[in-house]
Amino acid sequence: SHDIHITYGCEGEEPRLQICAPNTTTAVLSDLRPGMEYTFNLTAVLPNGICSKTSSTCIQTRTSLDELVSDLGLEHHLKNKLTLSKVLEIDGETLTDESIQSLKSLPWCFLRRLMMVNVTARSVRCASKQDMTSQNLDSLMDTLCNPQGHSNRVNPLDLITAVFLCSDGFLQQEMVLKMSMCQFSVPLLLPKCDTQQCTLMLWAMRDIVKKYKPHSLEDQRGFVEESIVLSELPMISFVRLGNSSLSKSHILNQLLSNPQQHHDTFVHRNMECGDTTRRISNGLVEISWYLPSGKRNIDIFSEPLAIANLRGDLRDFETQYAFLCHNSAAVFVFCDDFGSECKFLDSQHLKDHWFLIINSQSKSFNKDDFSRCVSELKLKPSNIIIKGLQMNDAELIRKLCLAISGILKGNMLKMSVEGMSAVAHEFGIQVDEDYIYCQRGKQKADEITGRISDIPSFKEKELPLQGTAWKQLAKLEKEECRMKMLGRKTLKFTGMSLQNRSSSSEHSRGLTTSQSLCPISSLQCPVPQRSASISSSG
Repeated sequence: SHDIHITYGCEGEEPRLQICAPNTTTAVLSDLRPGMEYTFNLTAVLPNGICSKTSSTCIQTRTSLDELVSDLGLEHHLKNKLTLSKVLEIDGETLTDESIQSLKSLPWCFLRRLMMVNVTARSVRCASKQDMTSQNLDSLMDTLCNPQGHSNRVNPLDLITAVFLCSDGFLQQEMVLKMSMCQFSVPLLLPKCDTQQCTLMLWAMRDIVKKYKPHSLEDQRGFVEESIVLSELPMISFVRLGNSSLSKSHILNQLLSNPQQHHDTFVHRNMECGDTTRRISNGLVEISWYLPSGKRNIDIFSEPLAIANLRGDLRDFETQYAFLCHNSAAVFVFCDDFGSECKFLDSQHLKDHWFLIINSQSKSFNKDDFSRCVSELKLKPSNIIIKGLQMNDAELIRKLCLAISGILKGNMLKMSVEGMSAVAHEFGIQVDEDYIYCQRGKQKADEITGRISDIPSFKEKELPLQGTAWKQLAKLEKEECRMKMLGRKTLKFTGMSLQNRSSSSEHSRGLTTSQSLCPISSLQCPVPQRSASISSSG
């Protein structure tokens, strides 16, 4: 018998050794980093110390993204993106509502529910054996010993991030629109963990149109209605430094919900699979909007604002944090442990609009470290919210509301999502609208809308068959339905005559100037799958 000595390591790390017992054919190495190339040296060692010739091999470990998309059955779509037409296909699985048995069904269940604007779209999970059979003592003990040992669980944020990374621009637009209709937060900065890059989702949010009425316009009739990416609103950002015993997303949901109706805008740890360890969604920045209705008795804030939420520790995502600091009217930082350096919290750009939220009852909270950090940052007491022993969540939310309301009353920074694209370029953040097919389509759309000065005259000139001729035909068809027995042939003849005239007019006119610009065809991407999708849907 002999032992097998395995020496392994990657660039920048010290080699490690693992000894396998005799007659062992497998070895489990749990300390390998994803996306790294490791060199393995295997040597057989006899009891007398004689060693065999060393055998070497190199293996590239998969990234967290590769592993997750493989588990979800989406690995093919990282390059060949999912299209809207593919998602809207109706098949046998679409018509069934059976419990999900495998991880590969999760993305499709999520997409089907989302397309139906089903608010349970994020609450998808695989049916476990414990769901289908009664638990016994052994299964209960296994749960206690291994609480995270559910291989069929995926955090909803990981699922959403994976689906977005595997979708083309048009499907992303539809997903963001439907998520907004469900009152879900939507991706503002989409991370790609294997490259440490992120993308500003400007193009994806182009279809969102919101209507609201700020209290400053309560004396006027009507609402403000505009594209959300063009709305210049103050953005309040929420981030986390180190560990925090407070659930940032849960508090944000309480902040944005009326007392009579709670809504989970952001995914939090108490949601379905929300406590599952995130694999690829750290670094994701989500955005949602609070838009007042103009009714003082139910509005939480008097003016519209955007809420941004950075997932993960800000120390690991300095680019996203710097981007938020530059574009935000205020930044709220959740932190309990101030033992680390406070340099990450120093932001001269925000000055007075920088707040700390602390849970003094946390085990990691240290009063001396906290005092030192506050002194270094020269924070005002009004910019610190401490959740102590005598403060519950309701009181914490009340203080948050007061702080944000004070910010909205002052001279604050306002920024549109479209305006953030210039800042994104400065920080090396990609913008989805920079892709050539987006630019080409946007240029064609601008050519059409730029020619519209008076809507009625534009319709009369560019859409002639929807004018008087269409009205006359509709009137005759209505009369034909009402007078079935009297003058039927005459009316039918007149209607057919008008239809013939309309048809001949259509052929004689041909395409108008706006129609000849053909904005849909200009949006076609050089990728064959996407081109086929657009042509079939057009």
